[in-house]
Amino acid sequence: MSEVPHPPIVERDAWLDARQRLLEHEKALTHLYDAVNAERRRLPMVKLDKTYVFDGPDGETRLLDLFEGRRQLIVYHFMFDPEWEKGCSGCTGFVDALGDLSLLHERDTGFALVSRAPLGRLQAYRAERGWHWPWASSFGSDFNYDFHVTLDATVAPPEYNYRRQAELEARRDEPHFLGGECHGLSVFFRLGEEVFHTYSTYARGCESLTDAYALLDRTPYGRQEDFEDSPPGWPQRPTYG
Repeated sequence: MSEVPHPPIVERDAWLDARQRLLEHEKALTHLYDAVNAERRRLPMVKLDKTYVFDGPDGETRLLDLFEGRRQLIVYHFMFDPEWEKGCSGCTGFVDALGDLSLLHERDTGFALVSRAPLGRLQAYRAERGWHWPWASSFGSDFNYDFHVTLDATVAPPEYNYRRQAELEARRDEPHFLGGECHGLSVFFRLGEEVFHTYSTYARGCESLTDAYALLDRTPYGRQEDFEDSPPGWPQRPTYG
């Protein structure tokens, strides 16, 4: 047997004992995940006091337009500096990993990418990668700065992942969080023509958010299934066409 690192080798009964212990921990983690999702669905929301206007394939595109008439919108803040020829490799891997998100539309939820690079460059990269997701350019808008995914001390004090400038400066091993482009994911909710911000996550908080259920778990309405811990009046079953 070759000398390579590997898990311990045991008899089947010993493996089963270890697996059952792990299963208990996995169940506890699932219960905690459900509890955190329930807490997330109860987050308050903040009305946006700006009308963000982007550059989209059809011309000027408001954040409201990205909803495409739906109740909820998930925006992935894709790192693409206006000076770059290609998008961030990590963000590219994230979008490449996205599965079938048709369930989002069934649950009245939209999904879009937003970056600061010019629209033409975004469209070229989108075609190169074979993606179909809506993608808008926020260049010239405050959007990236307000949601802390473009950091520039001349525009606003740097803040990333809910850490302000002093905390970021203390993290000497991560100087990139003091300036430049960063990634994240934000959720918005619509009441008529009014748009509200409900949630944002950054850094490792975006890991594994590449399937419809994980993304829905970040929204106020969640999966819209029979959850006893949903707030009163929340949609419970998929009723949207």
